[in-house]
Amino acid sequence: MLSLGEAYPQEQARCRELLREYEAIGVSGRWGKAVIEEVLSRADKAAIAGDIVAMIGVYQEMKALK
Repeated sequence: MLSLGEAYPQEQARCRELLREYEAIGVSGRWGKAVIEEVLSRADKAAIAGDIVAMIGVYQEMKALK
């Protein structure tokens, strides 16, 4: 089992790859792209701030992105 410190950046990387896939879809992928960008923005802010509580919440959101 990975710690949050290990799993969080891995999940960010997975979501960034997912974002690229939605970008490749084009117009029909815009809504999904916007959602992923918003979650990643909050993930970055939480990590920079060192806000563990926010990181746990946004980590769960990232895991739910498909």
